Formats: sequence, C-alpha cells, structure tokens
Amino acid sequence: MGPCLSHPAFLLNALLTPMIGIHMSRRLIALAVLAPVLTLAQAAEPAGKLATESIIKRTIEGRLGGVKIDAVTKTPYMGLYELRVDNEILYTDEKMNFIFSGEILDAKTMQNITKKRLAELSAVKWENLPLEAAVKTVRGNGKRTLAVFSDPNCPYCKRFEKDLARVTDITIYTFLYPVLGADSIEKSKGVWCSADKSKAWNDLMQNGTAPAAGRCDTPIEKTFEFARKYRITGTPTLIFARGERVPGAIPQEQVERLLAENSK
Repeated sequence: MGPCLSHPAFLLNALLTPMIGIHMSRRLIALAVLAPVLTLAQAAEPAGKLATESIIKRTIEGRLGGVKIDAVTKTPYMGLYELRVDNEILYTDEKMNFIFSGEILDAKTMQNITKKRLAELSAVKWENLPLEAAVKTVRGNGKRTLAVFSDPNCPYCKRFEKDLARVTDITIYTFLYPVLGADSIEKSKGVWCSADKSKAWNDLMQNGTAPAAGRCDTPIEKTFEFARKYRITGTPTLIFARGERVPGAIPQEQVERLLAENSK
C-alpha cells in the first residue's frame, strides 16, 4: 500500500504529462509514455559508435522533454543501457532506436534483474541515517532495527503503524517527515517536543490523540534535507539494517521476513 507522496515525487509526472495527455501516478508513467517515446526514438538517426553514456544521456533527455536522467550505465545483457530516472529504470539500445520500460528477468535463474538493481540504487547505509533526529521506540530486547520515514496525516502510515505495533524485539527509529502540509508539520513538532516522544507518536498514530503544540527546536528540517539527498519522496518509507529501502505500507508478515533477513 501507499506511499503518501511528497511534492518532489510528482516531478517526473509533471514533466511527462504533456506528452501523454493525462495525469497518472509516477509508477505508471514509464509504461504510459512508452508508445510515444518509441515513435520518437525510431525516427532518430543511428548513433553508431558515438553512443557513449554521455551522448545517450543528452539525447534521451532531449527526447523526453527535459526530464533529467541521473545516470546512464551499460548493462552486461543484450547490449542495453540502463537509464536511471529518479527512482525508476528505463533501458535503451546503443543506437537509441528503442526505449524499453519494464522488468528484465534472468531466464536461467528467474532472478528479477531490474528489481535487484533498483534495490541496490535505492539502498541507504544504516550508518548514514541521522538517528539522533528520529523518535526511538524500543520493544522487547530491541535487537532488530528499523527506520521509518512517516507523516502523521498519512493514512498508509497509520495503517502501517497498527501492523508494526504487533512486531516485538525491535528498535524503531521514526523520522518525522511531514510532507502533507502545515498540519502535519505542527503535529510533528508536537510529537518531538513531548516529554515522551515515543508515547506521543504512538498515541497520535494509533489512537488519534494529537500532542500539545510544540515549543522547541526540532530536527524536521534536517530530516527533509536527508530525504532530499536520498530521494525519499513518500511515506511511509522503510529502511532496514542492511540498507534495503521499502516504499509504502507493508503487512506485518513481510516486515517480519525482512527483519529476519537483515538480522542474519
């Protein structure tokens, strides 16, 4: 489920909407834009031996109406080049005759190569997290760890918190990430300035009990800066101990599985 998206998450959507004529979620944009992009790409002159990463980047950016391509990397399969656009991956051939959207599977192992690559690109090293800027909650022995970027008004976050409440032997670092407006910011300030931050957060998310107005300095802006750097654009966003990032609310069973995998 989810996530609740902050405004930066709609950047690619806003730039591509004129090309496809409708407003769609960012997850569907790559598929929706495939047909018109193919038409443009097929009409292009062959790039031949000059199709280096830099030329591909510049050329495809022009054809996509100014959408920024963060990186171009040659893959070891089918002569394709990987185009990283925000948190998405597209593919093109050396001559840029085609642009491919979708997932690539290894036919021998059936491993999802695209999914694995996205996980690598989106990973956040645990040691890079500013844990001092998070609300810390310890349950049981607290041996397992999880970081969550959450907005107090995000319905997916509230649903996720109810599932997360059933997980034991865990230390949760909740980063107050109020992307949904002024009320979210005020509630986040209230939580941070409470005598018991963890209790205030749980009361708010599970019982709907809003904290008193905050009257202290908060690390919310620091959290925004970190999120911008690592392109965390929606809530909830989960970070596990080995750096794996999971966007959106997931059920308790999946949380337990990922915690187990990250504890080995």
